[in-house]
Amino acid sequence: MVSEIPSIKREAYHLNALALLDEISWFETVIQTRLKLHYRQEAEVNSIFEIPAPQLLSEESIYAEFVSFYQLSVSERLILMLALVPHVSPQILDVFLIQNSTTNRGFTEFGGLKGAAHSGFIPTAETALFLLSGNDLGKRFKAQQLFDAEHLFKIHNILYLAPSPANEPIFCGQLLINDEYVDLFTAGKLRKPNFSMDFPAKRITSPLDWQDLVVEEHTMDQLNDIIIWLEHGSKLMNEWGMKKQLKPGYKALFHGPPGTGKTLTAGLFGKYAGLDVYRVDLSMVVSKYIGETEKNLEKVFAKAEHKNWILFFDEADALFGKRTSISDAHDKYANQEIAYLLQRLEDYNGLVILSSNMRSNVDEAFGRRLQSVIHFPVPKAEGRLKLWRNTFSDQSQLAVDLDLTAIAEKYELAGGSIINVVRYASLMAISRKESVIRQSDILTGIRKELRKEGKTV
Repeated sequence: MVSEIPSIKREAYHLNALALLDEISWFETVIQTRLKLHYRQEAEVNSIFEIPAPQLLSEESIYAEFVSFYQLSVSERLILMLALVPHVSPQILDVFLIQNSTTNRGFTEFGGLKGAAHSGFIPTAETALFLLSGNDLGKRFKAQQLFDAEHLFKIHNILYLAPSPANEPIFCGQLLINDEYVDLFTAGKLRKPNFSMDFPAKRITSPLDWQDLVVEEHTMDQLNDIIIWLEHGSKLMNEWGMKKQLKPGYKALFHGPPGTGKTLTAGLFGKYAGLDVYRVDLSMVVSKYIGETEKNLEKVFAKAEHKNWILFFDEADALFGKRTSISDAHDKYANQEIAYLLQRLEDYNGLVILSSNMRSNVDEAFGRRLQSVIHFPVPKAEGRLKLWRNTFSDQSQLAVDLDLTAIAEKYELAGGSIINVVRYASLMAISRKESVIRQSDILTGIRKELRKEGKTV
């Protein structure tokens, strides 16, 4: 898996290039030899496996470490290169574009696809089987095992086959390499995924620290449980051998009114542990069409697998809400969807945080799979006063008659609302070309916030 590969070193792209130059040269010789043997032309060897594979003397490269880490066989290295070369040296596969003079089209045994934009040869599993076995059925059947679900390529999501069209041979599917391994084997580092329909989640960060988070003491005690898991969860599962008894990862529910610090806390966990935090955009995940929600969510989980990302589902009610009784076909599929979510949630090996305004909105089936259910209430007067004092800019000054203590005691506002009031009052001061924060502006801002909630002063 990606997370287990040894750490990336300086100028990894240069070291990778040196290693891949040797590997590509060997791979190209293997292709030429396979074609000569296929056409019954004179070749220097009787089998492609007589051609020695490079020793990968550039041992510091990510590619060389990968091959060594997984102890890849010659066949596995050849398949890996077949999937990789369209990304680094696509011209090498042009030899498979030759036309069969008998049929006036390409050779069936070569497999391959034409891309919409890519003008070169796109390999399929059929291409891989031809390369390894030629016309030898016994060797072909053995080579097919490289695409089994139990093979390390599949287990660690390194290589996989695109689904073949209905009722067509399974090995006509495109041979694909995980984009992350393309990144590692070339640039030597992983790119951050871009927010899109193919990855409906945004990375969130925070410039704040734990001292900026204002929550009740019992809430902080529960958050410390997650901090302890982030620090020692790996040791618990691996060194203590608890994998058989415990489900992977950690799942938590944050519930409470908006603006009470749920999103900030998720960002602080990532900052503390040095992990990326991604907020899943449920508006792009949830679909009215049967099966689409699962597909959209799988895009996130598949990308996050083995990277230890923290996944944050804000307003999780839309996805993890209570199941309905089965009264029609739609209800049946909705419950099947939740069953999928339950399983995917259990299988994820990182921290997953569900966020909801109300605990009762989340289905009990999810609740039973949570390690923590943490309430984020509106802070009490003491906490609200701390938020008021911490939020103003150092460039501003409070009017003499501005009594923050009295305001904090009188108005029950969450942190998000307090920030909005401070923003409003600060802008009013700037518009007057002064730095003094007036109580009248604070009170006007409070009224605006209360109206949002349908309340009045």
